[in-house]
Amino acid sequence: MAALDLLGRRWTLRVIWELHRNGVPIGFRDLQRRCDDMSSSVLSTRLTELREAGIAASTATAAQPSWHLTALGDDLVTAMGPLLDWSRAWAERR
Repeated sequence: MAALDLLGRRWTLRVIWELHRNGVPIGFRDLQRRCDDMSSSVLSTRLTELREAGIAASTATAAQPSWHLTALGDDLVTAMGPLLDWSRAWAERR
């Protein structure tokens, strides 16, 4: 239930998707832009929650931290694959 609670929070799945999409670490501002300019406070909260859950991590650089999925985060994306397949089939029926 804790995982479903986390994943059901506003913007959480989008943040995970954007961290997964290119497969390379991404800075906070770039991630914010990719998430349709969500508020910085919401993004910061979601990244903190994902870090605490072991799904995302940051790597410090000279300019700013870069965010990426952890191995556990990659496993989550893989586990969500069947749901993505189902949602595509569902969308085609509508």
